[in-house]
Amino acid sequence: MASRTFGHITVTTPDLDEPGLYLSVVETLDSPRGSVQDFTYGDLDLRSLALTGMQLVTGRVGDIRAKQVEFKALNLHGIEITSSDLGAVRWSESKLTRVHFRDCKLMGAALDGVVLDDVLFEKCRFDYAGFERVRAGGPVAFAGCAFTEATFTDCDLSDAVFSDCGLKLTEFGGGRYRETDLRGNDLSQIRGVANLAKIRIDPGQQTDLAQALVNELGIAIGDD
Repeated sequence: MASRTFGHITVTTPDLDEPGLYLSVVETLDSPRGSVQDFTYGDLDLRSLALTGMQLVTGRVGDIRAKQVEFKALNLHGIEITSSDLGAVRWSESKLTRVHFRDCKLMGAALDGVVLDDVLFEKCRFDYAGFERVRAGGPVAFAGCAFTEATFTDCDLSDAVFSDCGLKLTEFGGGRYRETDLRGNDLSQIRGVANLAKIRIDPGQQTDLAQALVNELGIAIGDD
């Protein structure tokens, strides 16, 4: 079983190269059975990609470029998604288990009511994305991701790890951030500092948080 460790958590990732596993090439992720399993899908330019009430189990998705993407009640288990541009995806009421996103763009995405369990986002772009009611139901790590002007609202990111991420003007709204690990990131331009109770930081990041609070409150510092 494959795994990656970030800070105090270990994320179990899909092992799609295990002996005896054969992935069949599929032309679509939609199925009247409501499930697609043991598959590989990709290298496509799509105008739209819409999936509702589907379950994807054990598979690879790669090199997908879609202009309009909407996922509702789309549950993933044992899925690897790489080098894909999902644009401003609308993804709601879903659960992701043992999923690895790598080198993906989800800029302007809206994730609402999504549960993450053993999920790794690696070198992904979430600029201007909105996370609402997103819950870490198990180990979750964001490694080398960009969150420029992204917002988190009413989320539970307890124990999640942000490692070497870009958090320029990232807003952490009301929610649960107990033991959320923000060590190793520049926190000087984040927003919503007052909501980040009980997070983990390095000693040197206290200055970052102070600067972020000064910026957020519009405090003027001077001698006159």
